Amino acid sequence: MRILITGGSGFLGALLARTLLQHGQLGGGPVNELVLADLQPPPDDLLADGRVRALTGALIAQCVGLRGESFDAVFHLAGALSAECEADFDLGMRSNLDSTRALLEAVRAAGNVPRFVFASSLAVYGSDPGLPLPQIIREDTLPTPQSSYGVQKFICEQLVADYTRKGFVDGRSARLVTVVVRPGKPSGAASSFLSGIMREPLKGEFAVCPVPPETKVALASPARTIAGLIAVAEASRDALGGRIAVNLPALTVSVSEMLDALESAAGTQARALVLLQPDAEITRIVGGWPAVFDNTRAARLGLEPDPDFLSILRAYQADHA
Repeated sequence: MRILITGGSGFLGALLARTLLQHGQLGGGPVNELVLADLQPPPDDLLADGRVRALTGALIAQCVGLRGESFDAVFHLAGALSAECEADFDLGMRSNLDSTRALLEAVRAAGNVPRFVFASSLAVYGSDPGLPLPQIIREDTLPTPQSSYGVQKFICEQLVADYTRKGFVDGRSARLVTVVVRPGKPSGAASSFLSGIMREPLKGEFAVCPVPPETKVALASPARTIAGLIAVAEASRDALGGRIAVNLPALTVSVSEMLDALESAAGTQARALVLLQPDAEITRIVGGWPAVFDNTRAARLGLEPDPDFLSILRAYQADHA
């Protein structure tokens, strides 16, 4: 199989690539070539694998060279993040909407109808003043995004659905919840602080929490997120149930409960390094996202949410000792 991962040098893209290479197959077919497209080259361990080919540069420009190139599966993870899109409208439209359409057109030109997995987001849901969100988000809950990022993700979902209806791709959109704990530096996501308030104190550094401690959020560990992307890619159309977009499983916790887990894992001195400094814009964006999901449909694909936040934090500690 030839597989393309856009955003393949990022945290999730690289983790997905490592998982596919380790498994050696996707949907029963052997992984013969893995093409990783991103602004930066992938990590050295991926470049050292003979099955990996790297493409570096802006995705829209890369789509010109990819046009007509045949892939068996595509994982589209590249794009601008939530806070970036809210601060720079043109960046979000170019990096999310324009690049997604360019990629779909490039894949369509090959004519082989590959599996196409689009990494969407829980940000497609928002509490519209005239149509408040229900307490629990179900598969039939109407998406009403309240941010540029959420709008762009929802438009891209519809593009994938229409390209699928027309027979150009075999598409499916996986709606990701916030992934924690992410290593490295803070990102341009409004939810980036949710990793930061764990990652930095574990290193003995201060971190800022910009939302009230009672704020509830929907989370997933990196491992469960990758398992979800692969399961959605491998699922048959019958197993998906006829719908293109799938809500991946979510663990619902409050920020206060996350801090309790930090204290359990690393002591009171770690929790004391988290400074509560309210930010109205971040609170507005994150507070508008749903926190409780019905995971029934994902469970039919063999997916379950993380059992608790302490297990997520322990796994991060084990991987980043």
